[in-house]
Amino acid sequence: MANTSNQVPAPPPGGIPTLLSVEQVAAILGLHVRTIRGYVRRGALKATRIGKQYRIAVADLEAFTGRPVAGLDDRVLSPGGRVEVSSVIQVEGVTAQLASRMTNTLIATANVLRPLEQSLAVSVSHDVERDRLRVLVAADLATMRSFLSMVSAVLEPPAATAPAV
Repeated sequence: MANTSNQVPAPPPGGIPTLLSVEQVAAILGLHVRTIRGYVRRGALKATRIGKQYRIAVADLEAFTGRPVAGLDDRVLSPGGRVEVSSVIQVEGVTAQLASRMTNTLIATANVLRPLEQSLAVSVSHDVERDRLRVLVAADLATMRSFLSMVSAVLEPPAATAPAV
């Protein structure tokens, strides 16, 4: 019987345990996924079952191999992984002139980024009666960061410069 449980292991002091998928463990060890599943089923490698999938704590993998896991960066997505972000930006007190300028700038930016194969979708609407501009944006993380910086540059007043001495 496999050494598994239905409970997530208690977090170590000062943090949440990093749980790895069977695929991640196979990539780290340079083994086939079936080999890792076999270790788990035999109880040689401790794992936690979450739904229909196994997750292996880094500490359990290190105990299994007898050495620290080198080069593990839990911020790295598995192959083919992506981060998509969607956001609604609502700006109050937007005059028709500012709405036109912002809409042109946002759409022009979107048109420039699209040919660069960056994932980006933008929709802009201006409610004249309420002086409200609503921008819907969907993009990958890096594109969203750039896009929001550009929106900030358009909306925020320029920083005051110090008087010359």
